[in-house]
Amino acid sequence: MNKLIVIIGASLLFFGEASAQKKQNSKIVNTEMKQISPDTFTTFKVSNNLIMYRIVFKNQYNMDVVGHLFIPKSFSQSQKHPAIIVGHPMGAVKEQSADVYASHMAEKGFVTMAIDLSFWGESAGEPRNAVLPDVYSEDFSAAVDFLGTRSFIDREKIGVIGVCGSGSFVLSAAKIDPRLKAIATVSMYDMGSASRNGLNHSQTLEQRKETQKQAAEQRYTEFLGGETKYIGGTTHKIDENTDPIQKEFFEFYRTPRGEYTPKSSSPLLTTHPTLSSVVKFNNFYPFNDIETISPRPVLFITGDQAHSKEFSEDAYKKAAEPKELYYIKGAGHVDLYDKTDLIPFDKLDEFFKQNL
Repeated sequence: MNKLIVIIGASLLFFGEASAQKKQNSKIVNTEMKQISPDTFTTFKVSNNLIMYRIVFKNQYNMDVVGHLFIPKSFSQSQKHPAIIVGHPMGAVKEQSADVYASHMAEKGFVTMAIDLSFWGESAGEPRNAVLPDVYSEDFSAAVDFLGTRSFIDREKIGVIGVCGSGSFVLSAAKIDPRLKAIATVSMYDMGSASRNGLNHSQTLEQRKETQKQAAEQRYTEFLGGETKYIGGTTHKIDENTDPIQKEFFEFYRTPRGEYTPKSSSPLLTTHPTLSSVVKFNNFYPFNDIETISPRPVLFITGDQAHSKEFSEDAYKKAAEPKELYYIKGAGHVDLYDKTDLIPFDKLDEFFKQNL
């Protein structure tokens, strides 16, 4: 009887391993990678020296993550190359800022990938614009899964850039994913602190609790099939009384400079998260244990005029060496989304070539 149990156990183990391998192979086979023309996009420009692909892959929760992959035409796919993943600002999509960074860093000699975070852009997730920071961070690890299984990528040389809110998501991912070998943030927002405290701790605990109360009540409405409600994000109209920070975002998201609406969304919903989920940022602490990323290097880039620079400064204080806080003179927060004359691509190139 004992021998029979051992034999059956061994058989189950064998078939379990075979089944797991089959699933793994199936996952790779089902990954989509299709060459596309960048000429249809107006929010970023792509050099003729690059090939652009639309890619689709699964995160750990079997959700489709959609991205753009940029490969220099001079690269041989029979050789292995370093790669960089880029995340877009919170509430944005890959066509807004992330593709700017990805395409320019590809010109510097990297394979690069700009992704849509889950619930945004072309990536999966319902309801649209839902807030779930742990899944946002997971998307970056899933991007490593994709890149690290490509024959033309050196899986020991994968880095990441997080713009605005994605800065906090890439730090969260890097704390538990050692495959991210070098981490850079630009105009970072700590979405947890911004949600709990507001900019420069301008929000009171009572105001935070009021939002929590509204979100909780909205859950009843949505549970009963009622209409989804959206909150925050960028205003759609400005006047002389509009807050200067809102004007800064308006000039990017609501003008031809950076305006982009995915097919899965509505122009009226872009940048606006759902009310019932936005309070999940209250439980998001991306700088906790940030020192454990060491000895992998972290580069924090911020404009010296940015309203968000407090977050980069706070993260820098808490991070362990090697680390660097790099200021762009005269630059505001949104300036570093797309103004290529201000974005320090040479600094990023130096950072990643030194550390990948």
